[in-house]
Amino acid sequence: MQSFSVLLQNFEQRFNKRHFPGEPQNLYDASQYILKIGGKRVRPVCVLMGNELFDEIDADAYEVAAAIELFHNFSLIHDDIMDKAPLRRGMETVHTRYGESTALLAGDVMLVAAYDYINKIKPLHLQKIISLFNKTAREVCEGQQMDMDFEKESEVSFEAYEKMITLKTSVLLAASMQMGAILGGAGGANQQHLYEFGKKLGIAFQVQDDYLDAFGDPEKFGKQPGGDIIVNKKTFLMIHALDVAKAEQKAELNELMKSVPEADEAKKQKVEKVLKIFRDCKVDAWAEELKDKYYREAMKHLEDIAVLSSRKTELEVLAKYLLQRDK
Repeated sequence: MQSFSVLLQNFEQRFNKRHFPGEPQNLYDASQYILKIGGKRVRPVCVLMGNELFDEIDADAYEVAAAIELFHNFSLIHDDIMDKAPLRRGMETVHTRYGESTALLAGDVMLVAAYDYINKIKPLHLQKIISLFNKTAREVCEGQQMDMDFEKESEVSFEAYEKMITLKTSVLLAASMQMGAILGGAGGANQQHLYEFGKKLGIAFQVQDDYLDAFGDPEKFGKQPGGDIIVNKKTFLMIHALDVAKAEQKAELNELMKSVPEADEAKKQKVEKVLKIFRDCKVDAWAEELKDKYYREAMKHLEDIAVLSSRKTELEVLAKYLLQRDK
């Protein structure tokens, strides 16, 4: 198998072009704009890796990969509107630059463009790919709705949050890999193991993301910790802390989560108080163990795929890269 970086370069060479007509300019410039911001392109490359795990890369894999990347960016445009986010990857979000109404339409035409790419593939796999794509698209929307619903709920269970993350984040990574496997001619059992590998990897990545937001090194990750804490986001860490905290700690956490401070000093104080409770409850160590649990489950599914172990090496490398593991 080729490395992630080689496959990324191959994908970028095909994908880095204008995907939309010139008119109406505001609409299609807005759609193209978010693609120019860039990103890791992990999901489309996972289509290629899923394909190459079983056979040489089919030309159709690049069409599906393009569809996945367009769908992902469609969801980001809409997420940013719902979250009222001013920036993405350090640049203005689409709705900030072009207005909310145009951003909604820009996302919509990206979804249409994604289907145009899928419709280019050979009939042999078209029905399976469309079916999996539609299922995944529905699930991503369900996850986003759950995430918004959680903002209004005083308590969220671990199981509910895990389900939300699975739908909102993990299923697209999982489906990307399975679509590649379908194009590579994999059997049903192998497809399912690869899907589960991607799903568990996605959940582990979210645990890591939650952890780094609270405990990450500002110099290494380029931002001050505690963004989720400041806006009272219910993360794996917060849910676990509320579950295991003593009565007085839980009361303090609930009180702290009623405020959204504006001043920098007030933000800093809130983050420090919450992190102290997190550490007292050993939430940091628990999160590391939870990430490792999902990682091990992902690797077991990869191990159970019936192909030569040497063909799985690059997926192992990808898992370690996504989870920033040095072992």
